[in-house]
Amino acid sequence: MKKYWKSPEELSYGVNTSQEDKFELDHKNAVIDLFEKDIPEKATSRRSFLKLMGFSISAATVVASCKRPVQKAIPYLIKPEEITPGNASYYASTYYDGTEYGSILVKTRDGRPIKIEGNELSRISAGKISARIQASVLSLYDDVRYKTPMISGVDSDWGKTDVEIINKLSAINKEGGKIVLLSDTVISPGTIKVIDLFKEKYPSLEWIQYDPVSYSGMLVANNKSFGKQVIPDYHFDKADLIVSFSADFLGTWIAPVPFTRDYSKNRKLDNGKKKMSKHIQFESGLSLTGSSSDKRIPVKPSEGKVILGNIYNLLAEKAGAAKVNVPKSRIDINELVKDLEMHKGNSLVVSGANDANTQLLVNKINYLLGNYGKTIDLDKPLYLKKGLDADMDKLVSDMEQGKVSAILFYNANPLYNFRKKEKFEKSLDKVSLKVSLSTSPDETSLIADYICPDNHYLESWNDAEPRKGSFSLAQPTISPIFDTRQAQDSLLKWAGAGMDYHSFLEQTWKEYIFSLQEKIANPKEFWIHSLQDGVFDVSSSNETAIPPESIEIYGPVDIKPAGEGLDLVLYETVALGDGRNANNPWLQELPDPVSKACWDNYLNISPSFAEKNGLQNEDVVEIAGLKVPVFVQPGQAEGTVSLALGYGRDNTGKVANNVGVNAWPLVTLVDGAQQLSIEGVSVKKTGKKHSLALTQTHHSMEGRPIVRETSLEAYIKDPSSGNESHEEAERNKVTLYNEVKFDGHHWGMAIDLNACTSCGACIIACQAENNIPVIGKEEVKNRRIMHWIRIDRYYSDEPDQPMVLNQPVMCQHCDNAPCENVCPVSATMHSNEGLNQIAYNRCIGTKYCINNCPYRVRRFNWYKYVDNDKFDYNQNSDLGRLVLNPDVVVRERGVVEKCTFCTQRIQEKKLDAKLENRALRDGEIQPACVQTCPSEALVFGDLNDPESKVSRMFGSERNYHLLEELHTLPSVGYLTKVRNVKAEEINDAGHDKHA
Repeated sequence: MKKYWKSPEELSYGVNTSQEDKFELDHKNAVIDLFEKDIPEKATSRRSFLKLMGFSISAATVVASCKRPVQKAIPYLIKPEEITPGNASYYASTYYDGTEYGSILVKTRDGRPIKIEGNELSRISAGKISARIQASVLSLYDDVRYKTPMISGVDSDWGKTDVEIINKLSAINKEGGKIVLLSDTVISPGTIKVIDLFKEKYPSLEWIQYDPVSYSGMLVANNKSFGKQVIPDYHFDKADLIVSFSADFLGTWIAPVPFTRDYSKNRKLDNGKKKMSKHIQFESGLSLTGSSSDKRIPVKPSEGKVILGNIYNLLAEKAGAAKVNVPKSRIDINELVKDLEMHKGNSLVVSGANDANTQLLVNKINYLLGNYGKTIDLDKPLYLKKGLDADMDKLVSDMEQGKVSAILFYNANPLYNFRKKEKFEKSLDKVSLKVSLSTSPDETSLIADYICPDNHYLESWNDAEPRKGSFSLAQPTISPIFDTRQAQDSLLKWAGAGMDYHSFLEQTWKEYIFSLQEKIANPKEFWIHSLQDGVFDVSSSNETAIPPESIEIYGPVDIKPAGEGLDLVLYETVALGDGRNANNPWLQELPDPVSKACWDNYLNISPSFAEKNGLQNEDVVEIAGLKVPVFVQPGQAEGTVSLALGYGRDNTGKVANNVGVNAWPLVTLVDGAQQLSIEGVSVKKTGKKHSLALTQTHHSMEGRPIVRETSLEAYIKDPSSGNESHEEAERNKVTLYNEVKFDGHHWGMAIDLNACTSCGACIIACQAENNIPVIGKEEVKNRRIMHWIRIDRYYSDEPDQPMVLNQPVMCQHCDNAPCENVCPVSATMHSNEGLNQIAYNRCIGTKYCINNCPYRVRRFNWYKYVDNDKFDYNQNSDLGRLVLNPDVVVRERGVVEKCTFCTQRIQEKKLDAKLENRALRDGEIQPACVQTCPSEALVFGDLNDPESKVSRMFGSERNYHLLEELHTLPSVGYLTKVRNVKAEEINDAGHDKHA
């Protein structure tokens, strides 16, 4: 039987030895810890145990029955017309933080935003959003936000601030001094028009767009190849063969949400489909995208470029095109090239390297394969990345020479994420006027002469054009909480425009955006309609084509041999990205989809490197001047180590400060482009330890077939391949329970393991919807994480080159639920619609249900997480608690909680259907996890409806349930993972090392 494992310790010893003693101690202290008392040394006799239990249960009963504190509610004197107390309102808006875009719906209750959903009308995000977008609502209620404008670090007012800035800008402009506006990539047509107007007022203005994680190499290469300095759109749904080189397109690369949606379409095997895309990933560190691939080949970054060059030469040789100078690859790529030739026009080759030569190679390969106009769209490019690295270096040089008189920072924080931050900071001494438009404190705003705080995006008007011809609008969903002002309004004020940004934006759309669309009879009505929809797409043909004569595809490219030393690879995490959201506790506590660690960055090393150098998890090493703990990560390429960006913030907020190390200073510049890989580094042991908050060893398969997989080849022959134990469990089931039937609805969920990428969006959506508390690093280390959903990650095959399987696990809502039998106060019970429920005010915290749950999905409130300075996160302040969902009770200390299938959403939609005198529609009810999932891996519905999608998925030969031999009859089903590989690659102990 193929062996699955979750950590190197489990593979080596069969148990989680690193935490075994801790596990025993946690259970020994379970009851006592609740009351913060010490265990008597000799409390091992039956008498002592019964005395202790008698006290514990009595005390818990007293605590549970105590009177709740009085909570005062002030009614409306005059109720706003658009608000019905108790009912949610939804507003279409747009999220864009300089790195990620999403068209969204903002759920508000009584005038306060509490939840972000995806806008289904968007052609780009199609109603799906990421974990970061889900968590963005929490940043609205961040206590650390700037409250007023500031002059030299002292609170001021807008009148005085505006007068002083206008006077200084006018004087600089009159003297011919240079004014610089430094921002991240701007995709707002309205904002671009504002900047143009600002430049008319101050002609010496130079606008520089700066992306910390740069795509400058791709922009330069596309300009050379096609005369277009843009990022193309990629259609992963049209690609039957995907070959990626270090491009984490499902996690952090360019536009992961729409890429995930398209990618998953061609991975699902719905309705008897027998075809799926094949995905091969070359990369150094194990990424979210690599863990979802059919075949993953660990390589050094320099080796990836060599492989690309060899692929191109083989294709060019057959096409009669010029070759490139490249060393021979150590990996046999002949079969891969044959496969690419068989998929001309429906293949896709991408690279995450920020290197013009590498991207030129990628362009050449895709051109020879005929992919432009089919899987790659240059006619409708993405506008999400525009920054050129050379512009930043020129800016630093100009400041050093005293050529810059004023600089305005708009969503730019170079004193944290620029590779030469010390040099940048020193050069700022020669700039007479420094203005920050930052919403919250950051490393750069602290040195500004003036801080003119921007509104939060949920308090702002704006628009966006993330892709050519696709527009969206943002509107305020709450009045500004503090005395802040939108950055665009500040620029308009300083330019003397005489109008606010709302009026300016509406005028811009009527004059410019609507002119792109024919037959708009009433612009005013169309503006209102666009606001309601949140999106507007210019009609055009879906056909794309690149005229051959317009392409200069054959330029000189030389590839150097792969280096021999140790390479350090820097990367973004799915949670924190480049670090601008580091003060968001939801994101800090989101387990990494690969390592299952949170609240830290760490140096990923391969098991073989760890063995050779005598390193273990949490050993602190020194690398490139940084001291960082190591994490033994299966799948890390030999000769490489990797470290996450986005950590090590200073003066940013109580959550982000002093978490991890800042790796941005390690970024290098090669051939005018920033590089996230550094060759020739060394690792030195320090002899110290740094604890990591890991969640990956919480659960183990214990040799049982919890995750199941098969090959596409075997699936075509037998759709039940890999799921044989399901049939055996059905044949051998014996039970003392009566047959379970539900007369009305029977709610259930199906999860397609082919589609799940482990992105974590469901975890944050659930946390936002159900008021799940943040508990902090120390409690995570104690294995008390409160998330109602976890995503288990399993490895198989060799540690240095494993296959990965991901599996979301929540309460299984068993029809024969073992938790219900053991509760002494009947706090957990079954509803007449198949839901396993908990009456919180009845629970006395015995945790018998937790001990009797074979799926380990129930959570216990060890502490009071609200109004507790020991847990100083969003629920510890009046402002932070504004994000709480009033439809879901906040649980008290000593209470068990777990997934409810978002029962509040079920009841809401049932009531809507009742009021409209109709039956519920299939798919109308969507728990938070289902609603947000970018890959649509989760499906919810009525199992009593044979035509529902969830019923059809339950009827699939691939469907199985966790621990079926226990006959708990879960209402959650899983579809076996199918890989597009040969059957022997699934069954063999090793992983094919040839592409």
